Amino acid sequence: MNGGTPTAIERRFVHHPVMVTEVVEHLAAVPSGAFLDATVGGGGHARALLNARPDLSLIGLDRDPSAVEAATTVLVGRGAKICHASFGQLGDVLDSLGISRIVGSLFDFGVSSPQLDMPERGFSYRRDGPLDMRMDCAQKLSADQVVNTWPTDELAGILRSYGDERYASRIAAAIASARPIASTTALAEVVRDAVPAPARRRGGHPAKRTFQAIRIAVNDELNQIEPALETAIGRMAPEGRGVVLSYHSGEDRIVKRVLRRQAGLDDEARLRGLPRAATQAPPAIELVPRGSRRPSPAEVADNPRASSARFRAFVKRNAAIDEGEA
Repeated sequence: MNGGTPTAIERRFVHHPVMVTEVVEHLAAVPSGAFLDATVGGGGHARALLNARPDLSLIGLDRDPSAVEAATTVLVGRGAKICHASFGQLGDVLDSLGISRIVGSLFDFGVSSPQLDMPERGFSYRRDGPLDMRMDCAQKLSADQVVNTWPTDELAGILRSYGDERYASRIAAAIASARPIASTTALAEVVRDAVPAPARRRGGHPAKRTFQAIRIAVNDELNQIEPALETAIGRMAPEGRGVVLSYHSGEDRIVKRVLRRQAGLDDEARLRGLPRAATQAPPAIELVPRGSRRPSPAEVADNPRASSARFRAFVKRNAAIDEGEA
């Protein structure tokens, strides 16, 4: 992956970056300076960007130590700084590095292919493994605690909120009745049996949404998105650029809300075309385009896991809105 024979960690953490052409096309126009990859993963997007813009100083964050190791190996000799931290800690990391301004940012949310493909990580309903699902294995909360100790109503709540699960109450009750559940495949069987037979035959594996919801709860993924995006935009220099890749409706709703607010489009909708008051701050960013983009059919054919991706991009237009003011 780095011009020679892949190392052991590269072979173990092989990740195909989603929409990498679109990401680089947008981000290659950033000014010179410090660029933040807030979810560096295996370093695929970062490497492609640095190939196009070797003058950039790249800071990469990831909460998964395996990803940090892989990205460090892939980006060796590129002058990149890879840090073990979640994207929710980006402000603290930049402060610790003495970086007040960035020229761009990339957020690639969700779970990576290597995490899904390692049974011992417990992310996949198709592979037998422990109920873990921690992106950072040093944290205390794991899927085992969520599955085996959380109250039934709380469990049903996350299945609805984070998984858009139609049968959340039935599944939560089935999980509570089957406790203790020891493995991913055992959990998948409980979920499958709780879903009505006609529903099992459509929409993919019946446990998909349950596993997604539990993973999001374990890693507190959605609660970090809004403050992290606002901090990144607040830190961005004028004419800086950003890209956000999200993979399910919950993520994308938050991303869309933050970006539209920062672009002044919430005011536009609320005021129904009335002139902006002179005291209102100008929009911090411009969305390019206003909506989201999807992967090409060719990319989805090559990498089916890219099929749910939503690409949103922006350009920083106004330096007056700083972090915490949006």
